[in-house]
Amino acid sequence: MNKNLTFTLKIIRFDENYNPSENTRITTNFANLARGDKRQENLRNTLAMIDNRYNSLAQWDNPTSDRYSVELEIISAELNIDIEGKGGAFPVIEILKTNIVDKQSGQRIEGIVGNNFSSYVRDYDFSVLLPDHNKNQSEFSMPANFGDLHGNIFKNFINSAAYQKAFSKPPVICLSVSSKNTYYRTGNTHPVLGAEYQQDEPSLTDYYFAKMGLKARYFMPEGSVAPLAFYFHGDLLSDYTNLELISTISTMETFQKIYRPEIYNANSAAGKVYQPSLKHQDYSLTQIVYDREERSQLAVEQGRFTEEKFIKPYQTVLEQWSAAAVL
Repeated sequence: MNKNLTFTLKIIRFDENYNPSENTRITTNFANLARGDKRQENLRNTLAMIDNRYNSLAQWDNPTSDRYSVELEIISAELNIDIEGKGGAFPVIEILKTNIVDKQSGQRIEGIVGNNFSSYVRDYDFSVLLPDHNKNQSEFSMPANFGDLHGNIFKNFINSAAYQKAFSKPPVICLSVSSKNTYYRTGNTHPVLGAEYQQDEPSLTDYYFAKMGLKARYFMPEGSVAPLAFYFHGDLLSDYTNLELISTISTMETFQKIYRPEIYNANSAAGKVYQPSLKHQDYSLTQIVYDREERSQLAVEQGRFTEEKFIKPYQTVLEQWSAAAVL
C-alpha cells in the first residue's frame, strides 16, 4: 500500500515578491500576508522583523546587531495516490524552512524545517469533523480515531524518501500556547530558548500533535512576553544548534506578533503563572495587515473542500492504509 502513496515536494521562496501558488491553502499565514494593496509592504516588514529578532538573540560577535539574515522557503508536500491506475495528488502538508545567512563570513547555514504548520486535513478534522461530532451534544468529546489519519500521513511524510533526501533533521513546529490552559514557569532556563513553562493539562493541539509523533515543551525566550509551544521529535535542546533554534524563534515569534498580538505583542510579560487570553487589551499592533476573521471563516470552507476532494473519494483506501500504518 505504501508504494501507492508517495510524496512530492514543492519549494517556493518566501520573500517580498512571494505570490501564493494555486495549491496553497488560502488561510495559510503566508498567503494571508501576501494579498491586497499592502502585500509587498507586509512581506518586507515581516522579513525585517524576523531579521531584527534574530540578531537580538544572536548577540555574540554581533556588536552592531546586523550580522545575520534569515531566508525562508515554503515547503509544500503533495500526497500522490495511485490505486489500480486511478488517483491524483492532494496537497496535505505545508511547512516552512529557515536558512541563516552570516553576512560577516558569507556563509549560508541550514536552519530548521517545520516552524509553521499548515494542513488541509487538519482543517477538515477541526472545522468539519469535530464540530459535526459535537453538534447538539451536552458534553464535548472527540470522534473515534480522531487525528489518526492525519498523524499517519505526517509520520509517513517525515519517513518518506522525499523528506529524507531534502532535509537532514526532523521538523520542529512552533505554535502559540493554548488560551484555554494555565502555564507555570519552572526553574529550567535555556540560553536561547529561555525560561521553560509547564501547563496544567494537555491541550487538544497537544493530543493532535502527539498523533503525529511529536511531543511538546514550552519556552519564553529572553525579550519575549509569552511562551511559545515547540513540537518536536527527539531532543529539542540537544538535536539543534543555537543558531538553528534562533531561526525558529525569530520567525515564529514574528508571525505570532502579527496573528495574536494580544498574547505575543502584549505590553507586559508573562509572570510565573500565566493564562494566555485573546481578550487581553493591553497590547500593541504591528504595521502589518492581517485578516484574522477571514482566516477563521475560510478554515471551514477548506475543511469542506478536503472532505469533498480527498476524504470521501479515497476514504476506504485511506482508512485501510492508516489502520495498517506501522512506523
